[in-house]
Amino acid sequence: MTVTQERPMTYSKMRGIVSFLSALLKGKKVGLGDFLHKCVSSQHICQHLDTQKILRRQSKLRKGKEEKAHLSSANGDASQMKPSDFDYLKVIGRGSFGKVLLARHRKQGGYYAVKVLPKKMIVKRKEQQHVMVERSVLLKGLQHPFLVGLHFSFQTPNTLYFVLDYVNGGELFYHLQREGSFSESRAAFYAAETAAALGYLHSLGVVYRDLKPENILLDSEGHVMLTDFGLCKEGVAVGGVMHTFCGTPEYLAPEVLRGHSYSPAVDWWGFGTVVFEMICGLPPFYSCNKARMFENILHAPLQLRSGVSEAACSLLKGLLERDARRRLGASRDIVELQEHVFFASINWDDLVARKLTPPFNPQVTSPCDVSHIDPEFTLQPVPASVDGRCQAAGASEAFPGFSFMDPAESVAAVPAS
Repeated sequence: MTVTQERPMTYSKMRGIVSFLSALLKGKKVGLGDFLHKCVSSQHICQHLDTQKILRRQSKLRKGKEEKAHLSSANGDASQMKPSDFDYLKVIGRGSFGKVLLARHRKQGGYYAVKVLPKKMIVKRKEQQHVMVERSVLLKGLQHPFLVGLHFSFQTPNTLYFVLDYVNGGELFYHLQREGSFSESRAAFYAAETAAALGYLHSLGVVYRDLKPENILLDSEGHVMLTDFGLCKEGVAVGGVMHTFCGTPEYLAPEVLRGHSYSPAVDWWGFGTVVFEMICGLPPFYSCNKARMFENILHAPLQLRSGVSEAACSLLKGLLERDARRRLGASRDIVELQEHVFFASINWDDLVARKLTPPFNPQVTSPCDVSHIDPEFTLQPVPASVDGRCQAAGASEAFPGFSFMDPAESVAAVPAS
């Protein structure tokens, strides 16, 4: 939807401006901080409807790939990957610890997104576990069309490298920032693909915990790709527990704020806030005052602007239900969303098979087309240190067993001589 001149400043635009100014003044995007709190959880494993056959087939592929992956990973230096095997072309993102770079493999020519993490900063902030959880979730060989996949991981004495799928259609946040909000049909498409990714993670016992527009990418065709698994929690089964208070403030569920026990339903609350933001232009309980925003999340009534359809209102009220036991998705996970009238036009089997045509085509011209990636990133110089030509591959006591190579790429990834 095109933004008219009379359109007020949107939340997404405001965040973009603040982020840009912050980058100019400080040379980095200021995070909202990490939170630590304790709570307990229980979960009901989801049961899929028509997509169950597809997911069973994917599960068989995943198990086979896991067995190969463990063999590959166990063979210490089998991959012999090193930073100088890649040419680093552009900065395309930034996380809590390091940068994400567009890189081209020097020998086989493939393009990847390389996440570069300095070990010293990770150890200083005691975030080793989050990094290893991210690797572990990626290593499950997540055979799902809407999840970013891992190709290689390796390390030098000072740095960790994740070599991931390169996705250049832009962050959902970037498109929201430019357009203000989306039509309900466009929001429904992105929401359905995101829900399919979350439901698949839940079926593997993984809770995502950090859903926000910045972590939802569009690929070159306009399909959703969920990324950044650093705050995931693995092994959450019936009666399982989760102890960490974490996430981004605007998208935190009430039970997390209160320090109560919480389940995978926290993901459906975060999902609801993202759907609300896509349709209305800002998160449902946003305030520039963080304490007031938390108060709003806990107590303020949900206010929907005029013009929102009855189906969308029903979906958002169901997802943004403060009682997690009554929240849409709490009982039968994604099945409850699949049955909702808001998604009546979605054929879920066709969706997972990527047979549905996206409502927006980024129309990228080549892998080096970064026109949909925020210039806040792409205008930054590529740090010379990421090449690491003077560094040999090396392990660290803090990151044992980090290195990995997808067996399917073992031949193509032989380092250049």
